[in-house]
Amino acid sequence: MSSPEISVSGGAGGIEAELADLVALARSSSELAEELASTSLTCHGLLADPDLLASAVLDPAGVARFSAALLDALDGPRGLTVLAATFAARAITLQGAAAAYEAADAALAELADTVDWAQGFFWPATVGGLLLEGAGRLLADPVGTAVDTAALVDDPERWLTEHPGVVDELVGSLPGAGSLVGVLTGGLASPWLCGGDVRSAARRLGLLWPDGTPVVTTLPDDDKVGAVTPPRTVADLMVALNRRATASRAEQDQIDVRVLTHADGTRAYIVDIPGTADWSLPGGPVNPQTHDLGTNVRVLGGDVTTRQEAIAEALRRAGAGPSDPVMLVGHSQGGMVAAQAAHDARTPAFDFDVRSVVTAGSPIARAGVPPSVQVLALENAHDVVPHLDSRKNDDDPNVTTVTFDVQRGSIGDNHGIAGAYQYGAEAVDRSDDPSIAAFRVHSAPFFVRPGEQATVVAHVYEIGRK
Repeated sequence: MSSPEISVSGGAGGIEAELADLVALARSSSELAEELASTSLTCHGLLADPDLLASAVLDPAGVARFSAALLDALDGPRGLTVLAATFAARAITLQGAAAAYEAADAALAELADTVDWAQGFFWPATVGGLLLEGAGRLLADPVGTAVDTAALVDDPERWLTEHPGVVDELVGSLPGAGSLVGVLTGGLASPWLCGGDVRSAARRLGLLWPDGTPVVTTLPDDDKVGAVTPPRTVADLMVALNRRATASRAEQDQIDVRVLTHADGTRAYIVDIPGTADWSLPGGPVNPQTHDLGTNVRVLGGDVTTRQEAIAEALRRAGAGPSDPVMLVGHSQGGMVAAQAAHDARTPAFDFDVRSVVTAGSPIARAGVPPSVQVLALENAHDVVPHLDSRKNDDDPNVTTVTFDVQRGSIGDNHGIAGAYQYGAEAVDRSDDPSIAAFRVHSAPFFVRPGEQATVVAHVYEIGRK
């Protein structure tokens, strides 16, 4: 059961996992139907067997009884033929049910994007509707409306962290607003400001930031506690990630590749990827810093960014090969890049065996992580950043989303690793939720067993672009 301090969705215990079970049951039912039908067909051939027909001369009554019994066993109300048809029908029903659920989910997601786009494109009507809704609430509950208004005026930042869904609505409407600008400018702004949803709009907007080519500089290994402590828990992963985030700064994008060597000599690679630290606006030459605003926009649009390419080079320098197990751990933009790299895993865009991803405060719902990669997404209920893709994480069998409640009163504090996500990780470690347990099993290569003697070497790299 899950701890009351967290809420868990998706993963092995989620709804989509149950749909996968339906598909598996449908497949086994179909296979059983084929086997029963094949056996029935073979047994029907016995009725025309020459030896059986010849014996009818000596014992016609016995042959008749045998044939009648066989036909009943094959074609009677409980015979093999009926059973084959029953299991075939069950397979079709189960497959249809699973497909219907999946189609409904996809249709609802697309409908939500369309509605959000329309709210942005027809913004005067949207604003008018909001004003009418506000007036109606004022008439129905003047005291409650006054309290909420006072809270907004008194501390807008805290109010926003109490109502992070506002960010979903705002971000979701931006593609429509951009399309309207494209129309009003006669198509001049369309190459950058159009798109039918957040992902396609971000892909166009990202063109305003030239991405350049990666530059990777090897720094001295980190030999301090936290970096070289063999991870036993998710909380240990947050400690190491926070250490790298603290060392990174606006003028230096710093990551590490930690090489975990188990007692049996096997190795696993853990990459720690901090979040955004450079907020340079678009325009001008290539920005040397890869952890900038442009990377946020580009990776939200599904691009293979220079930052991802630099991480791949760092893994190669650390000795990782295409078949070595890799875990990517990222905060904020770092989690977005990790999810996109997992999407591109085992392809020329990121030729590594990414098996697990852990994100902290990252909008990754549109990343499309493949089923072979297990994702543990930590989200603070009062952190607005995970809402910047305007979509909740899908309830996929390989994506476990853990939501917890830490309110520090500000956007930055609610998004911090030490101030918020360390708590969430510790809560995960106390949980016996089945989805979390399945993630631990899948991610066993990246954790040290109790009593195991293992070592970690933390290779540190400065990454950039030119």
